[in-house]
Amino acid sequence: MWKQAIEDAVRITRENIGRFGDLMPHVSGGGKYELNPNTEWTDGFWSGILWLCYEYTGDSQFKEAAERTVESFRQRLAKHEQLDHHDIGFLYSLSSKAQWIIEKDEAARKLTLDAADALMKRWRPNAQLIQAWGPEGDPVNGGRIIIDCMMNLPLLYWAYEQTGDAKYRDAAVTHADKSRRFLVRGDDSSYHTFYFDPETGDSLHGGTHQGFRDGSTWTRGQAWGIYGFALSYRYTRNPLYLETSKRLARFFLERLPEDDVVYWDFDVPVDENTYRDSSASAIAAAGLLELLSLLPAEDADRAALEDGLNRSMRGLVNKYATIGQSEAEGLLMHGSYHVRGNNAPDDYMIWGDYYYLEALLRLEKGITGYWYERK
Repeated sequence: MWKQAIEDAVRITRENIGRFGDLMPHVSGGGKYELNPNTEWTDGFWSGILWLCYEYTGDSQFKEAAERTVESFRQRLAKHEQLDHHDIGFLYSLSSKAQWIIEKDEAARKLTLDAADALMKRWRPNAQLIQAWGPEGDPVNGGRIIIDCMMNLPLLYWAYEQTGDAKYRDAAVTHADKSRRFLVRGDDSSYHTFYFDPETGDSLHGGTHQGFRDGSTWTRGQAWGIYGFALSYRYTRNPLYLETSKRLARFFLERLPEDDVVYWDFDVPVDENTYRDSSASAIAAAGLLELLSLLPAEDADRAALEDGLNRSMRGLVNKYATIGQSEAEGLLMHGSYHVRGNNAPDDYMIWGDYYYLEALLRLEKGITGYWYERK
């Protein structure tokens, strides 16, 4: 089952190399990906898909296309363009770090370390956090964190391992601790964002940007938390991070709908027109695989987590994947980007494609992990 899905994903990716050229896919409308010249926060996912396909097939076509994306990321960092956000980890972990892991290319390693330095420019010592969006001192976003950033912290953990410079690890741990304390609620749900006083670090209030309302649980944010806290545990071995990942995972899986692929928010009223977010289920599945690789065999939650993983992946493969669709550009249908903003509420999402393929390859090949955590 997994192998057929992988082969179809490889076929689509090979065709997309010709379709996309040197541009990057972001989200889609009407079944066609919107392309950009490496200016979006999502562009690392296309690079990551290419590296996954190269590792799976050994086909130099994927390697050459992936290397071209890394060169594009080198130019982007040199120009400091479109990097005024925290998603530098998404961009460079899946591109230049992936190249370092596969090829041990020293230039790729240096580029990834330079990217970690760029991410450290988002560190705000007064508030003790990594600012998500906007310039330093921004009146709205100056003290704002979002749960997505848990997936950017592995770039800093990795930089610490590579250099021995504790500044990277200290910032990542401090931010992870703050995220655990303020983004994860007592009932194991999560805020999308949280605000702090940028000068004092005092907590202000939780909120959302893409969720249904400030107090709701945006499903993609919950999925980022499952994967992100598991990764922080991998690098630090702090058991609180592992427990947090499990708590978020249980909440997510206990609310799977009948077809096992989640709606875009756990609190949104559901009717026949409510949008799904297949990308949230794909992220959660990849995160569950990471979490399960870290749990002891005798863990009391293992069976339930494994069952939820398999349900989620079967739901994606059987009902949301584009398997057999000859003209498809994406791997997963019915992802949502920003429903309340009416921005790509129901189509392909390049991050959904990436995590779907990552999860498939982990299931098929038994590899512990991919570009966030592999050395």
